[in-house]
Amino acid sequence: MEDFGKILITFGVTLVVLGLLMVALSKLNLHLGNLPGDIKLQKDNFTLYIPLGTSIFLSLLLTLAINLILLLFGKR
Repeated sequence: MEDFGKILITFGVTLVVLGLLMVALSKLNLHLGNLPGDIKLQKDNFTLYIPLGTSIFLSLLLTLAINLILLLFGKR
């Protein structure tokens, strides 16, 4: 039961950090939805949006962040 409590606390803290990060990034005006490689097709009443470039960028950014955290804590 104690382990489950730790998981819930970690999940809650992660959500708060992600929320603060989203607010901070919106202030920086990075245009994450309009990167090269993002596909947007519009017809009369139909829109198809595939954020391919944004997905690749975020994947690289998260991979670097996770590897840095693991390196700092000696798990690698």
